[in-house]
Amino acid sequence: MSKDNNYLVGNGKPPKHTQFKPGQSGNPRGRPPGSKNLATDLTEELGERLPVNIGGKKVKLSKQRTLVKTMLQKAMNGDTRSAGIIFGLMEKLLDTGGSEKESSLSPDDRAVLEDFEQQIRMEEQDKMSDNTPPDKAESGTTKRSRKSKKERRK
Repeated sequence: MSKDNNYLVGNGKPPKHTQFKPGQSGNPRGRPPGSKNLATDLTEELGERLPVNIGGKKVKLSKQRTLVKTMLQKAMNGDTRSAGIIFGLMEKLLDTGGSEKESSLSPDDRAVLEDFEQQIRMEEQDKMSDNTPPDKAESGTTKRSRKSKKERRK
């Protein structure tokens, strides 16, 4: 018997005639040159400049800068979600844990930031407690009995 007759075809063993020959690629055309990945597309999109009105003046800003300005404005107006995102970005990108950055803030500025952060945390806790269902014993409500279909028709 020859070597080819003893070859078993099955799971993970395709027929010899369909296997790639040595030096042959499974993706011969490959990725087209010039095609971009998601990171490149996002970077280009965020870099585009848009006309924006700031203080009555028309200024061209990048989309990225516009998003940051919008998020900061929402945070300054009391939007706790936006403030949380801004604080998260500050921690991640600005390395606020280092001693060099802390020394650039005056004690008054640090106190204002800590008060603001405390206020945001308190508001988030209040929202979380508002979403919890009230205890039936505290609210004084009792369980109502369900009426049958016949009783509801009357």
